[in-house]
Amino acid sequence: MGIQWRDSLAIGVEAIDNQHKELLLRFDRLLSACQAGQGIEELKKLQAFLGEYVFTHFSDEEALQLLHRYPGYEAHHAEHLYFIDQINTLQSETLAKGISTHNVVETNNMLLKWLLNHISKVDMELGAFLKAGKP
Repeated sequence: MGIQWRDSLAIGVEAIDNQHKELLLRFDRLLSACQAGQGIEELKKLQAFLGEYVFTHFSDEEALQLLHRYPGYEAHHAEHLYFIDQINTLQSETLAKGISTHNVVETNNMLLKWLLNHISKVDMELGAFLKAGKP
């Protein structure tokens, strides 16, 4: 039971689609590690990766939105802030208490649900807007 990139998740912006592919690959690694009983170690790696990568990814997405005067920018930005807050909460919890199986399960649930929903709905709207604006 992994998670893999599907072409139906492509928003039509190669750089953003490639970043989404990388995010899904990382989450898939966490799921695979969980199946192998190594979820705690992989969660440490994922948290370190997310701490940097989502800022780059969200900055790239938001710069694109501002460049094209995307009318959904404020709501999109708010979703990004929510996700960052969730990541920070998970990281703070694991720093304070250590990483447990509970953290692995919560991370899987929150990140995968949020990410797939965000890409398939919110980012798709951005992609449609950008495609409509192209000649």
